[in-house]
Amino acid sequence: MHPVLVKLGAFEIRAYGVMLALSFLFGIFLAIRRAKKVGLDPNTIMDLSVILIISAIVGSRFLYVVYHPEEFRGHWIDAISPFQSDGTIGMGGLTLLGGVILCFISSIIFLRVKKLPFLKFADVVIPSVGLGIFLTRIGCFFNGCCFGLPCEAHGPGHFCFIFPSNSAAGFTFPDTALIPTQLYSSLAGLIIFGILLYAERWKRFDGFLLYLFFILYGIKRFTIDLFRFYESGMIIFTVGEKGISLNQGISLVFIMLGIVLLIVCYTKKKE
Repeated sequence: MHPVLVKLGAFEIRAYGVMLALSFLFGIFLAIRRAKKVGLDPNTIMDLSVILIISAIVGSRFLYVVYHPEEFRGHWIDAISPFQSDGTIGMGGLTLLGGVILCFISSIIFLRVKKLPFLKFADVVIPSVGLGIFLTRIGCFFNGCCFGLPCEAHGPGHFCFIFPSNSAAGFTFPDTALIPTQLYSSLAGLIIFGILLYAERWKRFDGFLLYLFFILYGIKRFTIDLFRFYESGMIIFTVGEKGISLNQGISLVFIMLGIVLLIVCYTKKKE
């Protein structure tokens, strides 16, 4: 676990940022190759990729700030500025689902303005999201963010890790073995990536892979988040002794949305 790979004065190259950059690079490369196979313009994929990169960062940052306002009171500029008030360079604190949601909204708007088929492009791009999850969550593990609950109370059968004190996990739970939910999420992203590519052989309509992703991602996120640590501000309601987080609530919406859309599209296809 190494949150900072290189430090030169106030400038830092963080492990999370490196893995995030790699996820975008590999994701764009894959999407361009897939676009060529189905006759879509690779240049449009490049333009769309720029919008998705900006949307992913802005959306992830926005949702994090909304649910962590105490970190920015008195210095709200830190919410949007890479030059932080403590002298560091970079922005720590992103909530992935915020980026996912804004990416969908911005891509729909972009493709409609261009008068291009959203669902066809979505099916080309969406496997890259699974690949991106695989790479980015490795960055989360090195960064010590998005960590799990203590193994002592919740960890039978888990591989557990003690994170360094200069990471969020180590600061919150010093010298405590934690469930590596980052690695579980990374593996799940790789599995989603593989399932989407394999399931493409049964595609009968545009949007099939997108709707399948909704279901797979929702199941993955809801399940793994059962073992993930969340601040009380991220818990929207409780069931017994279990708290349901905002991200789990959104994941349930994803699952239901994906199931409904698949059923509707298959029904229309039969008719």
